[in-house]
Amino acid sequence: MKRSDFHYDLPRELIARQPLPERSASRLLVLPADPAGPVDALVRELPHWLRPGDLLVFNDTRVLPARLFGRKQTGGRVEILIERLLGSHEALAQLGVSKPPKAGARILLDAGGEALVLERQGEFYRLRLLGEETLEKLLLRAGRMPLPPYMEREPDADDLERYQTVFARHAGAVAAPTAGLHFDAGLLAALRERGIEFGHITLHVGAGTFQPVRAERLDEHVMHREWLNVGAELCAQMQRTRAAGGRVVAVGTTVVRALEAARQGGDVARPFAGETQMFILPGYRIRSVDALLTNFHLPESTLLMLVSAFCGRQRILSAYRHAVAQRYRFFSYGDAMLLFPSPDRGGEA
Repeated sequence: MKRSDFHYDLPRELIARQPLPERSASRLLVLPADPAGPVDALVRELPHWLRPGDLLVFNDTRVLPARLFGRKQTGGRVEILIERLLGSHEALAQLGVSKPPKAGARILLDAGGEALVLERQGEFYRLRLLGEETLEKLLLRAGRMPLPPYMEREPDADDLERYQTVFARHAGAVAAPTAGLHFDAGLLAALRERGIEFGHITLHVGAGTFQPVRAERLDEHVMHREWLNVGAELCAQMQRTRAAGGRVVAVGTTVVRALEAARQGGDVARPFAGETQMFILPGYRIRSVDALLTNFHLPESTLLMLVSAFCGRQRILSAYRHAVAQRYRFFSYGDAMLLFPSPDRGGEA
């Protein structure tokens, strides 16, 4: 398959650069399993599309304000985007710098303190924060929220709350699991009243999620790594749900990625904590979930390829054309889709 197989035209004015005042006020494009075509709805109507006994699975990662600034010892400015914490004082990071630093170089942080460059690992650098303060405390004290580059603006005070799900618990992500941004207390209460159950995985979304696919041939693309944890309690919840005739509904592509990694080639998800580099494309059969709530994804992105594997590439691209025509809002602060798979459970390539 080719990267260009997943292209679509998107007017720039449809990119959502600010969140709506109310989380659950976003629009919802429903793609049913039957061939009737997409249905225009609202996120607050999600309980209508689910059944009592269904299980919603959320990603409870918490976004860190992972952007820092400093300067090299020679005076050049450095922008640091933490990709992943490797311990209390070490991290993988992207560096925005005019000349790549060598191992042993020090970065003087605007927030105080220094970071030591330990080594380069591909597109990332391994850094060590010097001193007693931990990296997490430094980020919470002085870091800036790392908004996606397509928003083309600096973060403001509202982003500290809105670029975070209301159920975020485990700090470690540098990008939000954006499908979860649509849920607020009122919607969660309505889902509980409907008889919907909730479960959680943790997948720390890295900055690599925004890296473009550079290879035209997709078999040449190297997928980024992300850390995840699928617990025994959720695995038991999923088995009970399926045994009772309920459906497992993933809230976001990160949940699908985590649960598919936890299957480890089997038919059901098993407890798993570790890294995944899984690249899901059409032709791959997603078995862990029965429906998927997700936002609209960038053209030619790995996330668009994943949802195409779930529903079929032509069905997804047709739904995206409908969304453009109906002026839906796209990407992290945009509207959502509720996807039910086509009967062939994998779609055409």
